[in-house]
Amino acid sequence: MTCNNRCSATTLICLLAIWIIAGCSSDSNAHNSTDGSDGDTDSDSDSDSDTDSDTDSDTDSDSDSDSDTDTDADSDSDTDADTDSDSDADVDSDADSDSDTDGDTDTDADTDSDSDSDTESAVEPDTEIEIDTSTDWDTDQYEHPYQDPDLWIEHRVDDLLSLLSPAEKLTLLDERQPAIDRLGLGYLSTYTEGLHGLGQCDGGKILSTQFPQAFGLGHTWDPELLQALGEIEGYEARVHVAGGNPLQMGLVIRAPMIDLGRDPRWGRTEESLGEDPCLVAELGKGLVRGLQGSDPNYLLTAATLKHFLGNNNETNRENSSSEIDDRDLREYYLVPFEKCIHDAHAQSFMTAYNAVNGVPAAVTPLLKDVVYDEWQFDGMICTDAFALQQTVEQHHYFSSLPEAAAAIVKAGTGVFLAGDQDALASAYSQGMFSEADMDAVLKGMLRIRFRLGELDPPARVPYSSISNSETPWNSDENRAMARKVAQKSIVLLKNDANLLPLDGATLSRVAVIGPRANDVIVDWYGGELPYSVSARQGIENRLGNSVTVDYAADNSGDAAVNAAAAADVAIVFVGNHPTCDAGWATCPSPYEGKEAIDRQSIDLDPAQLSLIQAVQAANAKTAVVLVSSFPQAMPWVKENVPAILHIANSGQELGNAIADVIFGDVNPAGRLSMTWYAATSDLPDLMDYGIRGKRTYMYFEGEPLFPFGHGLSYTTFEYDNLSAGLRAAGAGTRLDVSVDVTNTGDLDGDEVVQLYVSFPESAVERPAIALKAFDRITLASGTSQTVLFGVDVDDLAYWSEADNQFIVEPGPVEILVGASSDDIRVTETIEIP
Repeated sequence: MTCNNRCSATTLICLLAIWIIAGCSSDSNAHNSTDGSDGDTDSDSDSDSDTDSDTDSDTDSDSDSDSDTDTDADSDSDTDADTDSDSDADVDSDADSDSDTDGDTDTDADTDSDSDSDTESAVEPDTEIEIDTSTDWDTDQYEHPYQDPDLWIEHRVDDLLSLLSPAEKLTLLDERQPAIDRLGLGYLSTYTEGLHGLGQCDGGKILSTQFPQAFGLGHTWDPELLQALGEIEGYEARVHVAGGNPLQMGLVIRAPMIDLGRDPRWGRTEESLGEDPCLVAELGKGLVRGLQGSDPNYLLTAATLKHFLGNNNETNRENSSSEIDDRDLREYYLVPFEKCIHDAHAQSFMTAYNAVNGVPAAVTPLLKDVVYDEWQFDGMICTDAFALQQTVEQHHYFSSLPEAAAAIVKAGTGVFLAGDQDALASAYSQGMFSEADMDAVLKGMLRIRFRLGELDPPARVPYSSISNSETPWNSDENRAMARKVAQKSIVLLKNDANLLPLDGATLSRVAVIGPRANDVIVDWYGGELPYSVSARQGIENRLGNSVTVDYAADNSGDAAVNAAAAADVAIVFVGNHPTCDAGWATCPSPYEGKEAIDRQSIDLDPAQLSLIQAVQAANAKTAVVLVSSFPQAMPWVKENVPAILHIANSGQELGNAIADVIFGDVNPAGRLSMTWYAATSDLPDLMDYGIRGKRTYMYFEGEPLFPFGHGLSYTTFEYDNLSAGLRAAGAGTRLDVSVDVTNTGDLDGDEVVQLYVSFPESAVERPAIALKAFDRITLASGTSQTVLFGVDVDDLAYWSEADNQFIVEPGPVEILVGASSDDIRVTETIEIP
């Protein structure tokens, strides 16, 4: 995977390429239009499917606020609250209330493989583009143009808008959109969580395949794997909405969350794919492509990115402001959103609770200036839950709800989560925003509904054949995929004296100890587990009856110490509880966090540390498994325990996957997606959003506990023959890099090859090292592979605030390739002319 922060040519050439690849002609629905004008577009997804997924999750509370919302709190507001009294003539309509059909529909996948070399599309800028802008429709078969699936999507959207009354349009600004039967629009909910499998919705938790938390998915460094996961999630969503939907879920899925995890104290780190913009962009694109599917004309589901922008604190999130300069904005915070929209054609995104540079995210000018104007986004933007109210009550940015509602619509937002229909209707009736303003923001959501196939004949929509009698979450394929994803997410942090893998044939007694050994705990937004396998159960399954497994949850009555002393090896399972084992916005322990609660300390819970120390004293052959949603500071454990593994919470196959790795059936190859710091004191103030000189592996000057990209293997790899050179490619210049990687150990295994750059003579402050490409490869023992990367030279630029543009500096650029940001094996310096 090559991580390009921007289109390497001009915006015009990028758009031309997108148009051509998508075949942006007369096809009615071609879903991905990145060009704001035409609803058609293109997809560059990564093929690899990898099917078999599976997951798990487990019960769990009902919180709901998710920034993306929810909670039942508003629930029913949507029906026709729109109408509203005092309005004008607008208010009226027959907008129907809640019929619940729920426009199910279909996908937009992308299909471009982004292989290593990541070359640009071979499109000549002068290629003629033909777009069928005819307004003719099949009048014999259809009463209105919007009903004709062969008509250009923009004409269909415009026609449908022309037939909707103002009151009906007001109802479509809600996250729960009531049916409008006279026009064939069914009830549609945009409230379906999907961070690691289908999760929470209006009706509760959704039964579905449950994968490890997003924090664990980030450790896979495998966009194709996330694409396959997304395809499973999207298919299961189709099953649930087919033929009726008692849960009132929909096909607009709230995932992926691509906010960058620049501070590990953040309570929602469990939802984050990592701290690096290149890594998160590539992983996010993979999940978007999977969720949206591979059909060229229809979406499987529509992905909703979260949360735009600078969202990395829970403390005072309803009224805090993330102060971000233009360089950090362009080089860091915006990158994953831009790439997921440009390259994977994400259909929607959610704004954050916080303000950005003093302006609430719901009305930030970045929406129009960057997202619509620069990126040519043509999808739907929604607020976070209750964000409308917070702009008045917490940010004190507006004096009334109608004023805030009007400003949010004018800023470019078309769907309000937990909004206020009375405020919207009042603002409209007072002329605070116009019907044209509504039309402008409703187009994105209507395009999604057309692309999902809601208004097309079922015979034309490939996903209409999916039946709600199916139970894919019970299939062998999905179970296998859940296990595979969990396996690939496991990180071997330390393995002194090759304690791991254990040889089950030589063991007679194993001690399984700790508070995370005997359960699988679902997080706030996880779904209903079809089943779950705890670590204890997985180990017992693997060892069978020939080995005694002694279990102790803690050291009460010296239970843990006695079990460890009697065993050949002790395995201690510690880590956080993903819901803090407490209600909403409550977390009794300063060492744990979740949505609405930041961690006060990144240290391992002292009681858990004491347990590890007691067990280690009783048995030197002790391995620690962190079942954790966050990076943990644990210098004593690193110094004294011979083997340490990490796996994230909430995956249904957690126990089987960890047993597979512990006993060597799988060679671990997960890599850290965030820097693990040694102490909370290593971190700047939580509200300091500056990256340069302070945060992440790119600028942190201290000694990390474990570096970004770190992860060990049971085998060894050597790097050789690095070659880097410049060549013309399309409209720009590309850096072509090749390196030979050889598995020099006795076991087959995966290696994650990581390409970084540095700028030794830059005139401005640059990262000490910055990831630009990576590839997870599989090598049999004794075999080699040449890994190829292509990096656009434009992607080596920095943002010049003086020039208000990206600048490529002439001079030396060091190419560094290795196994982590702190384990560089080969280097070469090239000269940018």
